[in-house]
Amino acid sequence: MRRIVVVVCALAFAPSASATTFVVSGHGWGHGVGMSQWGARGLAEHGASWRAIIAHYYRGTGIGRIAPRRVRVLIKEDAARVAISAKSPFRVVDARGRSRLQRRRIVFGRGRFHGLAPPLRIVQGTTPLIVDGSGYRGRIVITRGVSVINDVPLERYLRGVVPWEMPSHWHAEALRAQAVAARTYAYSRLGGGWFDVYADTRDQMYGGIRAEHPSTNAAVGGTAGTIVTWQGRPARTYYFSTSGGRTVSARDGFGTPVAYLPSVIDPYDSGPKHDWSYRFTSEQLARRLHVAPPKALRMQLNASLRVTSVLLSGGGPIRRVDGRTFQRALDLPSTWFRVSGSVRRPKPSRAGRWVAILESSAAPFAGAVRSDRYPGLRPGLWVRLRGPFASRRAASVAAGGRGYVRRLTASPR
Repeated sequence: MRRIVVVVCALAFAPSASATTFVVSGHGWGHGVGMSQWGARGLAEHGASWRAIIAHYYRGTGIGRIAPRRVRVLIKEDAARVAISAKSPFRVVDARGRSRLQRRRIVFGRGRFHGLAPPLRIVQGTTPLIVDGSGYRGRIVITRGVSVINDVPLERYLRGVVPWEMPSHWHAEALRAQAVAARTYAYSRLGGGWFDVYADTRDQMYGGIRAEHPSTNAAVGGTAGTIVTWQGRPARTYYFSTSGGRTVSARDGFGTPVAYLPSVIDPYDSGPKHDWSYRFTSEQLARRLHVAPPKALRMQLNASLRVTSVLLSGGGPIRRVDGRTFQRALDLPSTWFRVSGSVRRPKPSRAGRWVAILESSAAPFAGAVRSDRYPGLRPGLWVRLRGPFASRRAASVAAGGRGYVRRLTASPR
């Protein structure tokens, strides 16, 4: 069946010839596909289990079990030198099967393999191996090009991933959801090539022993061997920092539809990048985008409300800039943004202002304020809102179809 996507366009004009400042306001941080980590934290704080969190972001998936496996993590690539040590003797085995017991620190480099044939397999003794000052569990492999691979049991690998992907002091159910998502992602990458995953944002952040923490170790151990499945196979458990209130479908985020990765409302997402705003002059936009100074911008959106392209006009032919290119050029946290022309923020009147209420509850929650501060709202509630705005239309745009618009009777207290 053909899928119809509604494309929404918005215009941003500089108010006059001298008004050359554009305000770029947006929500969220990251690619937006899959599990929002701040949203997972909010769900956990509102009583959701790790299973409920997984089910919310990865729709229609199941939970499966896997046997113990090992993972090969690329921790250094094309290094000039690498120093290996341990507090107890360890063994170096070369490609010909020759073995050497090493009792002290040894340094390898380009053309410096101490008479051994690479790749070299470093096997720990009674204590973990130390690579350039950092400890790692499992074995270390050093290639001829002096790349370093940590060959480690999957569950031990996760102990070095979860606390570097999610703060260790967060709610235990959020940490468990992170452990299951990270395990599933790593498991889906096993096999093929000379390593499985990178130790950075190209796959998952991994810090080895120095990253480990009791709370995240417990989250890994409490979900050991558990993965997310779709039709009996490992799911693609993408995750990211902050959604801004709504995730992105895999179709809109990566260009490939995935049934269990739709755009979903993220009711308890918060965090420092939930909402953000930056100002740019037309000259700054021109330099960063390599275009003539624009006078007006028009945005085209996808079904997940993210910007797919920006049309810039003024001072020459209309130029189309891809949404992600615009985001990278301006160093924006996400592609969920809108642009408005402005010189200064007009001073709002004391009455007739509008707010967009995104969420309300009788109990406090992350990012909430008391409704009593806003005359005209029902008192006694905790609310998350945007505004005030000078018009109902501005508040409606800010709500993005995710909340209710209300008029204040006086200035906030």
